[in-house]
Amino acid sequence: MDFAIESVNLTKYFGMVRAADNLNIHIDEGELVGIVGPNGSGKTTFLNLITGYLRPDHGEVRYKGKNITGLPPRTLAVLGIARSFQIPQLYFDLTVQENVLLALAIRSGEGGGFWSPLSNKNRVKEGFEILQQFSLEDYCDQKAFELPEGERKLLDIALSFAREPQLLLMDEPTSGVSVKDKFAIMDTLVKILRGRVTSVFVEHDMDVIQRYADRMLVFNEGKVIADGAPNDLFADSKVRKILLGKD
Repeated sequence: MDFAIESVNLTKYFGMVRAADNLNIHIDEGELVGIVGPNGSGKTTFLNLITGYLRPDHGEVRYKGKNITGLPPRTLAVLGIARSFQIPQLYFDLTVQENVLLALAIRSGEGGGFWSPLSNKNRVKEGFEILQQFSLEDYCDQKAFELPEGERKLLDIALSFAREPQLLLMDEPTSGVSVKDKFAIMDTLVKILRGRVTSVFVEHDMDVIQRYADRMLVFNEGKVIADGAPNDLFADSKVRKILLGKD
């Protein structure tokens, strides 16, 4: 059986630190998987290895059965793998609409500094529809640097979504966002992604993981020490001690 994404004996060292320790993880098509663990446990390293921002010292990454180990991020994007970051990667001096138009142009193999070719009627229509899905249409003409933090996060993910990924990896989509806004952001994301895009997200907020993830991977010292339904794992004293520092 081919999985949406699979790591086989995936290993990465930083000096004497084994940030990824022989990881064997598989994620099925359509799953929404949350990754948790203490700081330095290897969560972001795993995303970076999957998306080509790091090369492993040993092991393989397989996407739908195909070995993609070491391929650069741009090549992986063409294959259908997208990534968003803890710090949004936006063109801050461009408007929200211009950011989306540029993402759509890149998807079609275009790009550059000439805005008129990017702004054809069909592309503007598709871009506005994407902004509507992410509840960002009211910010269309604002510069990206003017957005509140939550909307910056949504825009960053919307730009990844505009490339029509089949696998989306997100690094802390609610970090830096107020408690009031975090569930609204996740409600928007899950409504768009569930059943359409296989999704993996790193998260520190246990409430977010418990409410939204179909499955949870618990990282510690470069290893996955637990894998299962969030409610089941939160009931495990070993997991609770690692995540919360108490039984």
